[in-house]
Amino acid sequence: MRRLRWKLIWLFFISAGLAAITSLGLAFLAGVLYYSGRLPFSGMLYLLHELFGVWPVVWVVGVILFIIYVLILSMRQIRYIEQIERSVQQMSLGQLDQTVPVRTRDELGKLAASINRMASRLKASMEEERQAVQAKQELVTNVSHDLRTPLTSIKGYLQYIHENRYKDEVELMYYVDVAYRKAQRLDRMVNDLFEYTRAAYGQLKLNRTQIDMMELLGQLCTEMRMYVREAGMEIALHGPQGASPAERLLVWADGDKLVRVFENLISNAVQYGKEGKRIDIRLHGENGMAVARVINYGEPIPARDLPYIFDRFHRVDKSRSEQTGGTGLGLAIARNIAELHGGAIEASSDASETCFTVRIPLSN
Repeated sequence: MRRLRWKLIWLFFISAGLAAITSLGLAFLAGVLYYSGRLPFSGMLYLLHELFGVWPVVWVVGVILFIIYVLILSMRQIRYIEQIERSVQQMSLGQLDQTVPVRTRDELGKLAASINRMASRLKASMEEERQAVQAKQELVTNVSHDLRTPLTSIKGYLQYIHENRYKDEVELMYYVDVAYRKAQRLDRMVNDLFEYTRAAYGQLKLNRTQIDMMELLGQLCTEMRMYVREAGMEIALHGPQGASPAERLLVWADGDKLVRVFENLISNAVQYGKEGKRIDIRLHGENGMAVARVINYGEPIPARDLPYIFDRFHRVDKSRSEQTGGTGLGLAIARNIAELHGGAIEASSDASETCFTVRIPLSN
């Protein structure tokens, strides 16, 4: 790789050599023309010869020529430096799409490449900051909207009770029951929002222990079987039963947080997959990961909604979410918890089944 300092040294010597050759050539040509009587400005040149002599004049001409050659030979580098300067000025004004062409492999080329990387990183940083500000604004807007609905309902029913606007005790109990259910939904929403913000901003601490995924899911299925049956559905776990110690699917994870992930997925399957009558959980190992698939056979998720279902407050069907009490945060929380464990969660859906796949790194 050619260094700029060596280029400057070569520029100096080449300019000096060219200046010496040119000045000596001019002196020789002047002598020939002088003796042939065809030298222009012969009177002035004769006077300089008498005052200073030949060699001082040659030296002065050589220095002038040296400066001219330096300027000519360095013009390309000078223009390149000016172009870098203009690009940096434009970047300083916020035009981060501007790039500096990398024309050489010396220090100037490295400088241009570094400026381009700096501009790219600065642009990415500003975009992340813009998205963060937008996300906070959307979060405030969505929270305000979602909290206002149950609060308005609770306030309305309590106002009926306060003003004795009910016919009998049966209607009174109905108003109380509706207000209580709305308050429960509000409590779930606040708890989900609190957990989501902790997970999204890195404040969620994981108490990791070694966990057998088959045992964890088996226990969870047992605990939620009654809830699933009340919805007219059945739940079944399929995985490596009675596996040897070497074949057990062990993960280094926070058991409570993983339970929250699968509780959300099972609850989601119960709420939106009742038509399928059953939920299957299939567990196996794959490429160093414990892979758990929660499958329901109800109505499929529309293709237009599938890329966004893990976004906070996104609901496939707003009216159904209101009826089922969903907060729009469950899947976002599940994704954050999976990613905190170094894993991932994804979804697929077609006419036959809807599948949520959770991947957690194995510890064995």
